[in-house]
Amino acid sequence: MAMNINPFVLSPAIPDELFCDRQKESALLIKSVSNQENVVLISPRRVGKTVLIYHCFNQPDIRDNFITISIDILHTTSFQEFIKELGTAVFNTIAKRSEYLTKLFITTLRSLSGSFGIDPVTFMPTFDLKLGQINMPEYTLDEIFTYLEKADKPCIVAIDEFQQITRYQDSNIEALLRGRIQKLVNTHFIFAGSERRMMNEMFFSDKRPFFQSATLLQLEPIDLTVYTDFAVQQFVAANKSIEPEAIEWAYNTFDGVTMYIHKLLHDTFADTLPGSTSTLTVMKQAAEQLLQQNSKRLQELLAYVTEQQKELLYAIAADRYVQRITSSDFVKRHHLKSASAVQSAVKRLLDFDLITEQHKSFSISDPLLRIWINR
Repeated sequence: MAMNINPFVLSPAIPDELFCDRQKESALLIKSVSNQENVVLISPRRVGKTVLIYHCFNQPDIRDNFITISIDILHTTSFQEFIKELGTAVFNTIAKRSEYLTKLFITTLRSLSGSFGIDPVTFMPTFDLKLGQINMPEYTLDEIFTYLEKADKPCIVAIDEFQQITRYQDSNIEALLRGRIQKLVNTHFIFAGSERRMMNEMFFSDKRPFFQSATLLQLEPIDLTVYTDFAVQQFVAANKSIEPEAIEWAYNTFDGVTMYIHKLLHDTFADTLPGSTSTLTVMKQAAEQLLQQNSKRLQELLAYVTEQQKELLYAIAADRYVQRITSSDFVKRHHLKSASAVQSAVKRLLDFDLITEQHKSFSISDPLLRIWINR
């Protein structure tokens, strides 16, 4: 019987039967957090770390035995914003479980007493936290952690884009969080991040507070063969087919980045009628549409990049992978100013997360941006 839904789900909450691979990573993550370990999950952006966390949180071993809390702090710029995200998530996830836990939340978080109210319709307690109400963030953090320790089940807190805390104006946030976290018994953490250079420095430099404080899980793109088998099966189940070359082209063009490949498969599946075949031509049309949809966003990414940084970005995009980025060959071939100018621009582009470095090779962090630049 043909499927009546698109199996290439674009939301983070993917049904188990439509979840592609990640068996080893899922088993390791579930085992680690089940055994009261903190985990540092590092992956390139858009490869699927958030989806993996959602998937693992939904497995019986975790779902039935733990309270799971997820926050994304990429958009935060201060410790107060961090506290706001964490406090709101804890209230929505734990306090609403019972009247007792709601009352416990209110009595424990005394520093935020002004944020509590009563819904005039349901007469249930509400929590509306404003940044201006967080006057003592360190004290409020202690209250939140005290509350988590009193929860009726062990807690797992996933913090996505954890490297963002290094950009807060407060210079001691890493040490402050590490000092509090290491004392917790009922609460453990998944520190997820996509800026690999920064995450590795935070957790594996002996000069940083989080040094060797978490089990490492590196997430790489799903293998092409695995992805191809999965995609073909989903098309066949819906009485459709897809050319393996179309999947291979999408995989290689977008560097195996799960989000983009899944989006292209989602769109080509929708455009393929039952009994028909999705071809390489259809896949390329979907990619072109994706590029047009994101053109304005990609253009805005470069709005605050200097001309010198932009020239280097274009040079890296042209070569795709650059190992000797300050070599005279690379500098002369792309008409760049000098090796020292390149070195300075590299640092800023890494800080902006527009480029990434892995195994001493530099590349554009977002393959869609690379394709757009080369146009």
